[in-house]
Amino acid sequence: MSSTTLSTGLCAQLACVWEATARKPGNVHPSCDFEDVTYLDFLHSAAAIAPILDSAQQRELSTGQIVLEGVKATRLVASTNTNLGILLLLAPMVSAVARNLKAGLEAVLSALTFEDSRSVYEAIRLASPGGIGKVSNQDIRTEPTEPLRQVMALAAKRDLIAMQYVNGFHEILAEGLPALQEGLQCAGSLEGAIIFCQLQLLAGHPDSLITRKRGREEAVEASRRAREVLHADWPKARAARSALHELDDWLRAKGHQRNPGTTADLVTACLFALLREGNMELPLKIPFAAKDLYG
Repeated sequence: MSSTTLSTGLCAQLACVWEATARKPGNVHPSCDFEDVTYLDFLHSAAAIAPILDSAQQRELSTGQIVLEGVKATRLVASTNTNLGILLLLAPMVSAVARNLKAGLEAVLSALTFEDSRSVYEAIRLASPGGIGKVSNQDIRTEPTEPLRQVMALAAKRDLIAMQYVNGFHEILAEGLPALQEGLQCAGSLEGAIIFCQLQLLAGHPDSLITRKRGREEAVEASRRAREVLHADWPKARAARSALHELDDWLRAKGHQRNPGTTADLVTACLFALLREGNMELPLKIPFAAKDLYG
């Protein structure tokens, strides 16, 4: 089946499930739950938002409404924030009706309104993500007074997801998606491609969640360590598997506060773009699981 025939909701659910299932350094996966969130929570959340994303265009939901309804549905099946960042990224992508995703996204982002801001603010307060500080302008604890793209521009320097609203999803379409496609070629498995995409994004961009929880210095260190893994020629070189294992150990220290959660959200959006653009044939023609992943 060509992925172009898949529904929007199914593309989103598959993207969420694949991202959560891949044994990425520092993240939740089937063999590693956190104290406050589990692999099953991410599967439940993926299932919860699929019907909303499927019906969004038919119901003429705005970007903000998609995010808010998605968070409300998620709260029925998960007690902690599992997908606010994912929804913030997928909502404009779902709303982009043009065949060309880049052009469609720019049209959606340019048309965002004050009402989108209000809905997103409500969604953020409901999701209650960790590490949100207080700012002097358009603070989440107040009511927004500007359209959503302008609000996101105020946060873009400190948040990679907000940055996507400003630069037309550059890190996803121009960096992450090509990395995912390169990973499919060099890793020989979907899981390996997902990890390769994560490493490329993390190497190039300090993770926003790590920055909020541990500070900019540790986020930059995470990027440096990801670059070391890539420079060791992962996934081709056997020695690079030990480097990946060391990165995983370092990210999981400090009570999982170095969890590169923002990068994981970007990877999910890359997977959705891969499916939405019809560049992944289903059923899968390659293995999902990677062999000899860690040294």
